[in-house]
Amino acid sequence: MLLAFALGVVARLVKSDLQFPKDLGTMLSIFLLFAIGLKGGAALGQAAPGDLLWPAVAALGLGIVIPLWTYPVVRRLGGFGSEEAAALVAHYGSTSAVTFLAALTFLESLETGPEGFMPGLLAIMEVPGIVVALLLAKPVDGVRKPLGPAIWHVLTGKSLLLLIGGMAIGWLADPKGMHAVSAFFVEPFRGVLCLFLLELGMIAAERLRDLRAHLVFLIAFGIAAPVINGCLGVVAGHLAGLSAPGATVLGVLAASASYIAAPAAVRMALPAVNPGPALAAALGVTFPFNLIVGLPLYYEVAIRL
Repeated sequence: MLLAFALGVVARLVKSDLQFPKDLGTMLSIFLLFAIGLKGGAALGQAAPGDLLWPAVAALGLGIVIPLWTYPVVRRLGGFGSEEAAALVAHYGSTSAVTFLAALTFLESLETGPEGFMPGLLAIMEVPGIVVALLLAKPVDGVRKPLGPAIWHVLTGKSLLLLIGGMAIGWLADPKGMHAVSAFFVEPFRGVLCLFLLELGMIAAERLRDLRAHLVFLIAFGIAAPVINGCLGVVAGHLAGLSAPGATVLGVLAASASYIAAPAAVRMALPAVNPGPALAAALGVTFPFNLIVGLPLYYEVAIRL
């Protein structure tokens, strides 16, 4: 996966004519989100409701706390305006489904795995951080745009719809029904993820130019924030009773930065904000950092706890 991402970066740096067919990236993301929803839903049907309670509380708490501490840091140290800071914080308050998928594959390579309900925590953490970040924004003209449409757009967007819908189908389906589609949704999963990361590598390389305005701060923040949030997530998962792999995945969720749901919400709620710096930090710095350093780091912290 990491090498596929690196190949995408190299393709852009050498100005290769490599291009994905139009809408193929969307098709790959639809496949990945629906597949992880199906697998998570099947595992959720075997879990006791009490097992999910405290991890869900931990996930919700992280979604609220992360934007609350990152917003003043971005404002004071980064020199961002209120709306620009809120836009950046919204990306880091939400989650990256692809980083989540990479964490699951990483743990599988170690012949271990988290609790089956982890996709549910992904869904729980997708929205609260965005809402808190947008509430922190102080409009330049003194008039706050209604947040309802932006939040509704996230709730009905493809990420949550496919994830929660897939989980519902996996939970309702019997094992025979799941086995019938496993050849399509389970076995090709890693190969499809490699293709998706190849395209993300090209996109990340293109976004790096948007770092120029706040280069030093965005690189520092794009590395420091996931380390702090990731360790907070691991500790929260440990206190919530998750296994070491489960705490690792919660740490990865806390450390990740959204580049699908958050940009859509920010575009609707804060239309005057340039989305370039936030996307460049989330996709060009934090995403590769988590792939290369973050996954083994959060796992090591979880094992030591």
